[in-house]
Amino acid sequence: MPLFALRELFDAIVMSLAIGFIFSDAFRKPVTSYDPLKQLSGRFSWNDLLYAASIAAPAVILHELAHKMVALGFGLSAVFQAAYLWLGIGVFLKLIGSAFIFFVPGFVSVQGSGSAMAHSLISVAGPLVNAVLWGGSWLALKQKWVSRKHIPYAIATRKINMFLFIFNMLPIPGFDGFSFYASVLSAMGVLS
Repeated sequence: MPLFALRELFDAIVMSLAIGFIFSDAFRKPVTSYDPLKQLSGRFSWNDLLYAASIAAPAVILHELAHKMVALGFGLSAVFQAAYLWLGIGVFLKLIGSAFIFFVPGFVSVQGSGSAMAHSLISVAGPLVNAVLWGGSWLALKQKWVSRKHIPYAIATRKINMFLFIFNMLPIPGFDGFSFYASVLSAMGVLS
């Protein structure tokens, strides 16, 4: 089995573009010069889409790749997939101007039998990547390692990774946190 299949790359690209569109209002490219024709509200901007994708997509893709790499490390089969239905829901909610947008951008399908501890590590790997990215951007900002021009980018990176870590660690069925806590309890013999 190859480390990455062509289909996974295609899914990552589609997911990145959809995420960029969904977050294009939340993460707008900072304005360096004022041009009233470009400042029309509600106007689609490829620059904003690509800027938002460059912030949000790495957080999601690295999160999912962590799940995949840990699963492969345990000898399990793991495939990254874009969640097309959920991405479609997110794009639809964005298009209708919904104040609340909920979507699942992608997931890793893991197959094979592994121990409860292996599954707990697979589950927590993604959120831990987000915690590292959050901590790295926080430290870079605190230590002033980020140039003035890139401060908004680092702040947005910090925020989205903190959100993804906290959100994914909630013990709600279907989330990484639920799988992690259930697997840990199972490994401890609390759940049978």
